Amino acid sequence: MKEAQSMDIQELSAILRAGGIVGAGGAGFPAYAKLDRRTETIILNCAECEPLLKLHRQLLEKYAREIIDTLHLMAVCVGAREVVIGIKKAYQEAIATLHEHIAVYQEIRLGLLDSVYPAGDEVILIYETTGKTVPPGGFPIAGGIAVFNVETVYNIHRLLNQSQPVTDKLVTVAGAVPAPVTRRIPLGSTIAEAVAAAGGSRCEQPVYWLGGPMMGDIGTATQPVLKTTNAILVLPPDHLLVRRKKRTAAIDLKRAAAACCQCSMCTDLCPRQLLGHPIEPHKFMRAAICHDTQDTDIFLNTMFCSSCGLCENYSCMQGLSPRTLIADCKAGLKAHGIKPPTDVLAAPVPAARDLRQVPLKRLTARLDLVRYEKPAPLNEELLPVTRVTLPLGQHIGAPAVPIVRPGDTVAVGQMLAEPATGLSVALHASLDGQVSAVTDRYIIIQK
Repeated sequence: MKEAQSMDIQELSAILRAGGIVGAGGAGFPAYAKLDRRTETIILNCAECEPLLKLHRQLLEKYAREIIDTLHLMAVCVGAREVVIGIKKAYQEAIATLHEHIAVYQEIRLGLLDSVYPAGDEVILIYETTGKTVPPGGFPIAGGIAVFNVETVYNIHRLLNQSQPVTDKLVTVAGAVPAPVTRRIPLGSTIAEAVAAAGGSRCEQPVYWLGGPMMGDIGTATQPVLKTTNAILVLPPDHLLVRRKKRTAAIDLKRAAAACCQCSMCTDLCPRQLLGHPIEPHKFMRAAICHDTQDTDIFLNTMFCSSCGLCENYSCMQGLSPRTLIADCKAGLKAHGIKPPTDVLAAPVPAARDLRQVPLKRLTARLDLVRYEKPAPLNEELLPVTRVTLPLGQHIGAPAVPIVRPGDTVAVGQMLAEPATGLSVALHASLDGQVSAVTDRYIIIQK
């Protein structure tokens, strides 16, 4: 790895852009775009707040030194004065490993977190580790903060030290499978192939839940594994989460009209509202049910919702769906070109916030997931596949632009598509083989 003192921010940005590095645990924001000289604090997100997810703590346990060294390099490049590793107190093995290496760099410290949901929400993580509040609709960099998750930083390490661009993804496969596992999967492999690495499904008509149980969604067996695929949960078709996800907005609204008693529990436990953001789900539910548009702020403020799902999967005693209806409202506003308000200030953090945290253990039980809470050991052996479908837009921003043609022979790590103009990153081959198809949406490689 090039010495941190001799690598400037432009050089590192160019390397990350060409290497296809994006946020490996969220929406896929290009990592190079987070390198900013305004950064005073870099936070490593190892909160892993969703039930059943394990890969970040596993990665940190095994590669603590490599990740710490990379964080130091990033801090030097942007001129950050401190690095905070946000990690739950319960991750004792990972914490012990960190303590073996952290003393090397004075700017790095641990930010210990309680086992609550959603501790991994960027805005919540920032408050818990630094005491700073991000304004409603604001960006962390405005407060001098940049947040990266564990696998993203490890991918930066691999790129700088092993010239390894992003060609695979660590994925926790759990739920109704015989042998839960966290496995390294070539990008573009199918969800079914990834599930087979955990022994296949233990239920008939399995539902493939992509992502964490709170913020994930139902996928299909033929969907490709992407740079942002953190977990695949195999669930029976009658599972609580599946039934809730398959409800329609029209039915949700009718159920709310019949059962919402305005208890305000959804607002009282809303994590963003507890940080002073003006999102009040119970008021939205009342306005939506009654078609009351007198106070337009109720609808505009839905754009500050993080879609954590706590309101409908934990708080509501009637089993209603505030998050889903709010998401529909947000989508409608966006479709009409309406943007979030920019002049909203956060209210003071209420003293009751600490008493309204949702324990992860209790949430896991509420979601009927305790039976699936089993070890999913890390296996870094690359899953063998013979065909991959690689979408060009596995990140926020413009899709990558293909530079290969059908019939070309390619090798793992070879660039298939270069970054587009603007916010974009490159795409690389995840399989040795021949390019069989190139479209404006994806590239297919076959052995």
